[in-house]
Parts: sequence; structure tokens; C-alpha cells
Amino acid sequence: MSDNVRVASILFVEDDPSARTALELALTRLGHSVTSRATGEDGLAALRARRPEIALLDVMLPGVDGIEVCRRIRRDDALPVILLTARGDDLDVVLGLEAGADDYVVKPVEPRVLDARIRAVLRRADLTRLDRTVHGDLVIDRASLKVTKAGADVRLTPTELRLLLELSRRPGLTLSRRQLLAAVWEHTHPGDSRLVDACVQRVRAKVEDEPAEPRLIETVRGFGYRFAAR
Repeated sequence: MSDNVRVASILFVEDDPSARTALELALTRLGHSVTSRATGEDGLAALRARRPEIALLDVMLPGVDGIEVCRRIRRDDALPVILLTARGDDLDVVLGLEAGADDYVVKPVEPRVLDARIRAVLRRADLTRLDRTVHGDLVIDRASLKVTKAGADVRLTPTELRLLLELSRRPGLTLSRRQLLAAVWEHTHPGDSRLVDACVQRVRAKVEDEPAEPRLIETVRGFGYRFAAR
């Protein structure tokens, strides 16, 4: 196996037995260790029993759906999460991203495509950077991948952290949504730009004094975002 292939322990929650079995088998053949569950409640119980490296959650689960499972994970864990949706429904996608999902995939999906998305999310989680950036009371320590504001830890998911690192690396430089999508999510499809917008909103909520009037992560209308030079 080549050094750039990242395999992982995966929690896979899917209520459709045939889809669950097929993807579990395919991901296992690709080298991953997969724990599968049929309901959101059972998925959360499995996560508490043994924390995986990443969670794949079907949106349309009976009872506690995938978006609510993601929301509960995010209450106290930065575990990478990918949502699987049978529809390219904007509402599902927006709600999932607002709940803290790192990525989403529309079913049906080829196993190797899903594998690539999994590895991209995990590379973001594994990413390390060297240096320290200070903006007012916000401190971004790239060596330890730790962010603090007014001395308190800022809890960021791996994707949120990668976005903040990418934006703050060159303060004052405007990055397009497409550039951020490629750098942070390793996607090239411009239709996925809502991943960027949703993640920016989540990061602003955690690092800005007034998220509705951002001073650190500025919007460049019609283009993208920049991290303030001041």
C-alpha cells in the first residue's frame, strides 16, 4: 500500500440492509475497518463504545436521523463526519452542513469515489502546520493545531480548522470559493461551493466577536473570502 493511501476505522450508519452490506464490503476491501449500524441510536451507542476515526451517516434514518446524529456528535467531539443523502436536496445539505458535517455525498455513490472523499477528510484531520498566528485575542498555533480566543480553547472540527488555517496563512489575500474548495475539501466541482459558505459561517460563530459583523473573515462579494490583514 502506498504511503498516501489513508485507511481508517469507520462508523457507517445506514438503514437500508442491501446498501449497508454493499458499501461495508466495498470499504472493507479497500482496507478500511467498518462498524455498521442501522439506526442513529445504535450508531451513537457504537461511537460511545469505541470511537472511530470517521463517521458516515445516512441522512434518512428512522428515529434519530443522520443530521441529528451529526448534531449530537458535534456537542462534544470534532470527529470527522460525512453525510450520505439519497437526494441532492438543498435543505438536507444545508441542514447537514449547519449541523457540522465535514462533507456530503449523494447516493448512489461508487465505493472508490466515497473512499476518495473519506481519505480527503482524513487528510484534513491529519494535517499539521508550522507556525503561530496572532490576531487580537485570537491565537492560531499551527504546530499544535490549537486555536484559542481570549485564552480559551476554540473547538473546531478538522475541516473548520483547515479552513481557518488556509484563510489565515496569507492575511489580506482574497481566496475564491473554488480555491478554498480545492485546498480544504479537495473538490473541483463548483456546485459544492456551499460547503465553503456553511463552513465559514460555523468558523465565524466560533472566532468572531460579532459573527453577524465579521472582522476576521471578510466576505468579498461575488468572489470569496479573505482573512483580515489588520
